Amino acid sequence: MDCKLSHLKEEVFDSRMSDASEFVQKLQAGTSDNTLRCPYLANLEVERRKHLYGKGDDDKLMDALMQYFFRFGHLACFTSDVEVFLEVLTTDKKTEFLEKLKKGSESLSTVPTKVLGQSITILKVQEVVGKMYKLSKSELEGSAVQMVELYCRNLPLSKDLDPQENMHGEELLSMACNVLVQLFWRTRHLGYFIEAIMILEFGLTIRRYVWQYKILLLHLYSLVGALSSAYECYKSLDAKNILMETVSHHILPQMLVSPLWVDLNNLLKDYLKFMDDHFRESADLTFLAYRHRNYSKVIEFVQFKEQLQHSNQYLVARVEAPILHLKQNADNIEEEERVLESLKFGIQFIELSNEIGSKSLTFNEDLQSRPWWTPTSEKNYLLGPFEGISFFPRENMTKEREANVLRVIERKSLLPRMIYLSIRSASALLKENFEVNGSLSDPKISSELKFLLERYAKLLGFSLSDSIEVVLGVSSGVKPSSTIDSDLIDWLNFAVFLNAWNLSSHELAQPDLDGYKAGSWHIVDSLLKKYISEKVRSMDPLICSPWVDLPILVQLVSEPLAWHGLVLQSRVRSSLPSGKRKKKGGPDSTSPPFHAIRESIQSSCGAIEDVMKWLREQINRPEDENLETTLSFLQGKGQNEGPGQVFKIVETFSSSINDTQLGDWISQAVKCWSPVDVARKIVTGKCTVLSEFLQMCESKMKLLQALKQQIAQV
Repeated sequence: MDCKLSHLKEEVFDSRMSDASEFVQKLQAGTSDNTLRCPYLANLEVERRKHLYGKGDDDKLMDALMQYFFRFGHLACFTSDVEVFLEVLTTDKKTEFLEKLKKGSESLSTVPTKVLGQSITILKVQEVVGKMYKLSKSELEGSAVQMVELYCRNLPLSKDLDPQENMHGEELLSMACNVLVQLFWRTRHLGYFIEAIMILEFGLTIRRYVWQYKILLLHLYSLVGALSSAYECYKSLDAKNILMETVSHHILPQMLVSPLWVDLNNLLKDYLKFMDDHFRESADLTFLAYRHRNYSKVIEFVQFKEQLQHSNQYLVARVEAPILHLKQNADNIEEEERVLESLKFGIQFIELSNEIGSKSLTFNEDLQSRPWWTPTSEKNYLLGPFEGISFFPRENMTKEREANVLRVIERKSLLPRMIYLSIRSASALLKENFEVNGSLSDPKISSELKFLLERYAKLLGFSLSDSIEVVLGVSSGVKPSSTIDSDLIDWLNFAVFLNAWNLSSHELAQPDLDGYKAGSWHIVDSLLKKYISEKVRSMDPLICSPWVDLPILVQLVSEPLAWHGLVLQSRVRSSLPSGKRKKKGGPDSTSPPFHAIRESIQSSCGAIEDVMKWLREQINRPEDENLETTLSFLQGKGQNEGPGQVFKIVETFSSSINDTQLGDWISQAVKCWSPVDVARKIVTGKCTVLSEFLQMCESKMKLLQALKQQIAQV
């Protein structure tokens, strides 16, 4: 934290700094314990404050930093200790300090563990001062090679440690992973990405307790699309109790947009159970502390409870859990209606959305544990172009995140009620209790749905009329597809609910054949077909490619297409004869409404067929072919550049181990590592996701085929 010193007069400042320096020197002189860092950190702080006041001496600060390095440079905490002091140096001085570190380390301790620690420190400082991003591609590759060689060479230092103890130099693999990911970001060569996974799995094979490896792997598997493997990494963290609040942010956002509904349901259920249990127990603990007059604990319990009650993740989970149940039952309208009834037809979520504006959120995630390329769950640098930096300071984005989360939650909380009203509205025209002109005998459904559409549109940043113009323009090709790309799922949900509302209000089209074709049915059909086809075409055919658009494709099928399916089910169900006589005033099977329904069912079938065809092509590809393709990215062309160099070091090391040198447990662990098994983990992780998605699509296709048969009976 920067100190405000400008208000001090120069004489006062000089006097205080002189007193502080004298006191620090006495502390250092009276310290015989070489493990105490505070007196030497105090000396660095004195020099830092001089810089902040404008009277700093770069050479003195660097000299103090070097003295600190000579004493504590072998410790893992060295870099975090000095990071704040390095910030006051210019870029050139940081580079000069780094060179001094490299030269100074050559004449230091000969104790192997300390030499290793100092080498790691230099590599860490190189990253902190921003030197990494200035390195060329070949220099970065060399840096990654150096890190992994250092790790392998020093494995014997840990042979006498217990497998549960931290090994010497185990952070080197995490650092090498960061470099390889940066190389992937620069070059978009998949080999670097796969290589990063390989070395982390190698490290995890040797010691399976390294949580840093697991979190990095979780994010790497997530990005490559092997989400089931990522979820296994998360489960291996064994996050329980309060850790579910601070750690689940690593996996929950990815799971929410995946087809792994069983795993997602378990994740949400376990999290909500912990929170509910805690709130119940918290009251008892607070009362107990009060009875024992431990008032500080009372305050602590109350504050902690409030912090959890306002958790952004808790709010997200409360809304997403019922939406998941709606997704799971969307192919059966009777089951869906039972779910909606249990949710009080969405009314309680409308009440929640009304309260959103007055809520203040807390963000309890441990963001420091996230990889550099995804500092928050909303940000992933790898999805964009290379920005030329490798070290990202942890910025305070709480206010921005809070506003975004509240907007998303408010939109999501409208869904259950809008789904319910859409089902009711879709059956309106064909029911006997409607007037001949098609207007509702009870206009409340139509008016409430319109009101919610206006709210939904406002959350998208538009008025209702402007939103209608947007979806009309995009569906007809007048406006570019990119117009709604940023909130694609929300826009298509809006189009689905707009169509349902129009079925009873008829404000968008007249009930003639041409009008219906150009009306709200056609808007939904064209948008769904357009974007689903686009996402399918955008997929890279390689199984090991990061399928960035796959989560969007899953959402397109599981949300707007699913809600549209409910509208179709409601419409068809209402049109079926309940007896020998047709419904009074009901249209016949050749009328424009039935023509629109048939076309919509056929259009949805076509969209789903495209997805299913692509999924089957991926799933049915021989495993050996997928493994060979994945491993081929690590095969160099006989040159000492490009992906595969780090992998070769690990592969060579594992094939020529010395049991005596490494010790029994390390050598046995190294022998268990298999590149083919790692490649299979990538492939299997992706195929599991694809298989679940295929089952979802097959269920929807079965529904649409049944609707075809039912409409033919009318």
